[in-house]
Amino acid sequence: MTDDRDAHTAHPSLAERRVLVTGGTTGIGRATAVLLAASGAKVFVCGRTPEHLDDALRRIRDVGEGDGLAIDLAEPDGVDRVFAAATRSLGGIDVVVINAAVPAQGLTDMDADAIRYAIATDFTAYVLSAKAASDALGEGGDIVLIGSMSAHVLGPGSTVYAGMKAGIAGFAEALRKELGPKGIKVALVEPGKTGADFQYPDIPADKQRAMIAEETMLRAEDIAVGVHYLLTQPRRAVVQQLTIAPRMQDQE
Repeated sequence: MTDDRDAHTAHPSLAERRVLVTGGTTGIGRATAVLLAASGAKVFVCGRTPEHLDDALRRIRDVGEGDGLAIDLAEPDGVDRVFAAATRSLGGIDVVVINAAVPAQGLTDMDADAIRYAIATDFTAYVLSAKAASDALGEGGDIVLIGSMSAHVLGPGSTVYAGMKAGIAGFAEALRKELGPKGIKVALVEPGKTGADFQYPDIPADKQRAMIAEETMLRAEDIAVGVHYLLTQPRRAVVQQLTIAPRMQDQE
């Protein structure tokens, strides 16, 4: 037998790990939940729409084990409810992928209620989910925050969304340092333009398919592979920030 001990690092198994994916019923969250379930993890997902939840659970159960809850994390008790439901279903939580988000536009293109809702979903619920995760996870736990390259690629129509994602980037880096001594790893994934329901109505499905073919847009599954990579590194290693961009995104 070949001695390959120095040929690669340790790859911890995802088998039987208990994973909560917020926003896990569409797009990047759904793709991540499916891949982790296919890798042996027990998955719990949440999303706002019952129809999307049913669709996601059918696919997750095709490849592994999963359950979920339809809930709006912008509600004041939303985060507490989903963590309680996931804990009951899974018997505990080992990994939290914080992904639930809604689109947001430029500041002058949104009314005050829309801004409040976007902040409640894309920032407040992220921070509260990280807090709930830090309370729920034991030694050896993982938190993965799904951010966005919008935090760095700024444009006039991205004011609110980019502001929140820039906040998440800073929060994730500081949180890694806060929770590292407690045995919890924190990583940030920043995708470029990715095909998902999230892009509607600005980029309809047929245009997304064309952009993916042109390699100016990623598939959600490309981001899921990045999350899988983060979660299968040895405990001593933290991939603090992973940016995944379409090969041709800057060539448009």
